[in-house]
Amino acid sequence: MSAVLSSCSATHLIAGKISNDGVMISKTDFIFNQKGTPAYRSFIIVRNDTLQYPIYVYRFSDQEYSALWMRCTHQGTELQASGDSLQCPAHGSAFNNKGIATNGPADSSLRSFPIKISNSEIFIDLRKQS
Repeated sequence: MSAVLSSCSATHLIAGKISNDGVMISKTDFIFNQKGTPAYRSFIIVRNDTLQYPIYVYRFSDQEYSALWMRCTHQGTELQASGDSLQCPAHGSAFNNKGIATNGPADSSLRSFPIKISNSEIFIDLRKQS
C-alpha cells in the first residue's frame, strides 16, 4: 500500500491513553483517506482533560516524531497549530515543528517530551523533557 504525505487535512484532535507516566497514541492516528488513497497528517493534537495544555505531535517520518507542549514560553498562552509551525495568538510568537522559537517576543524553545516508538504505538513520556 502506498501513501502520500499531506499537510492539507483538517486538524486532528485525539485524547490518547493517559497513564501516570505519559500518553499513548497510535501511528494510525496520522493516517487519513485522501481521494481513496491513504495519506499521512503532518501533525495531530493530543487534547485531554487531564492535560493542562494540549500536545502537538509532529510526524517527520514513520520513526521520527516530536511532541511539544502547546504553551507559549513568553506568557503561557495556548498556541495554535498550523502545519509545521505553532503560533501564539496573544503576541505573535512562532515556533517550528521542533519547538524552536522563530519569531518573538518568545525567546526560548517550547517544552518537548521524549517519544518511544514500539511497533504501531507512540509513547509520549510526560515525566521529563527531551
